[in-house]
Amino acid sequence: MRVLVIEDDVTLGGALSEFLSDQGYAVDLLTSGERASGALSSQTYDLVLLDLNLPGEDGLTVLRRLRANENSVPVLILTARDALEDRVAGLDAGADDYVTKPFELPELAARVRALIRRRAGQVSPIMEAGSLSFDTVGRELRVNGERVALSVRELSVLEMLMTRLGRVVTKRQIVNSLSAWDADFSENAVEVYVYRLRKRLEGAGVNIQTVRGFGYLLELDAPAA
Repeated sequence: MRVLVIEDDVTLGGALSEFLSDQGYAVDLLTSGERASGALSSQTYDLVLLDLNLPGEDGLTVLRRLRANENSVPVLILTARDALEDRVAGLDAGADDYVTKPFELPELAARVRALIRRRAGQVSPIMEAGSLSFDTVGRELRVNGERVALSVRELSVLEMLMTRLGRVVTKRQIVNSLSAWDADFSENAVEVYVYRLRKRLEGAGVNIQTVRGFGYLLELDAPAA
């Protein structure tokens, strides 16, 4: 999942980026409203963390332009503005959640996960397919009740496939979702992670199909005759 952090405090922005990266997200960090608007018009994100007090173009302007362009990406406002009128203005402008500074990182992580699940139409933090059970909070995969160790990237690829169970996910979608601007991540790398996942998921009642020229889809094995 790809997250855009828009925060002009470099120290806080760096800490947020590092924390979210450790949670398995691909993170881009921008410090101005103008650059953020440009990125949001050209890149695809699963979530935006937005400060309101930005130099030049402020956060509310960025948010209003985003919604005017019919971009429905979830937006979580992070700001020191804690007055009621500020919260109302942020939510009315199109924010999905509003968190005031200072905040606790575990709570922020929970809100991020909730917004991403909501966008995917997923209510429970546990995703299941065949004998797979993926805990999106604990970032843990179990097959037939037994924990299976996967790398952060492998988990992220599997999460995308499970979220779109039975539908094709293109290589480009995977690259865009899992790669920050400064990351060396290619379509060839996607093939490697899919190969590893296939090996680890043998006998789990699911199959990662290659749709030649498009990408991959996760499907349940057909029941035995």
